[in-house]
Amino acid sequence: MEYRELGDTGVRVPEIGLGTWKYKGGPEPLRKGIDLGATLIDTAEMYKTEHAVGAAIKGRRDKVFLATKVLGSNLRRDAVLRAAEKSLRLLDDDVIDLYQIHWSNRSVPIAETMGAMEELVDRGMVRYIGVSNFSVAEMKDAQQAMTNNPLVSNQVLYNLKQRQIERYLIPYCVDNNITVIAYTPLADGSLSGKSRFRSAGGESTLERVAKEVDKTPAQAALNWCLSRPNVIVIPKSNSVDRTVENCQASGWSLSTNQVQSLDAAFPQ
Repeated sequence: MEYRELGDTGVRVPEIGLGTWKYKGGPEPLRKGIDLGATLIDTAEMYKTEHAVGAAIKGRRDKVFLATKVLGSNLRRDAVLRAAEKSLRLLDDDVIDLYQIHWSNRSVPIAETMGAMEELVDRGMVRYIGVSNFSVAEMKDAQQAMTNNPLVSNQVLYNLKQRQIERYLIPYCVDNNITVIAYTPLADGSLSGKSRFRSAGGESTLERVAKEVDKTPAQAALNWCLSRPNVIVIPKSNSVDRTVENCQASGWSLSTNQVQSLDAAFPQ
């Protein structure tokens, strides 16, 4: 597994982590991922999987970089603090490595929310602060609202079929040392080469490129994401075999020509 720096923290995280939205795989896929170096596990208050993650990492917490998120409806100061306390109870832990705001909420002053996030860091309950689904303007507001901590990450939708963040968001994150955490990097499985939801178009190019590098379409699609600066991915899998497959998308790189072929096959 290859690792990349989280923001400008000096902390290195795996370029392929483990997502848990709609996760129903039990402890073994997560534990296998940890064994393979996919030690960043991402969950959320909204996912209802924090308890499952806590059970899976029991006895392995020292190997795991643990990320979770607070709901966009819980962004008042007291609600943020209560949500973090509840997440820690469900995770059966005493610190969240990366605490993220799941969605912005314009009805709550961003200064109040970011102040609460910084308070959690001061209390030792959270190590680093991130956001999710934030635009460039919303990231700027969050950064300006904090006084003692950097914004280290933004978790956003990104895959071959959903490339909107390339125009403004990725360049801003590169310029400001913010890691892009790509969720749904396989487009709900439609880029895996195994889905009945496959559509016409770029999939034939993806399959060709995958054959050229002796990898699966899923591995090629994940590696394409990793060709972008500051990007890491968090695919979700309910099976051990698919977790192994996803982790094997790390440790090698598509050629420049192969990346360009996929760019052309899946236009923005």
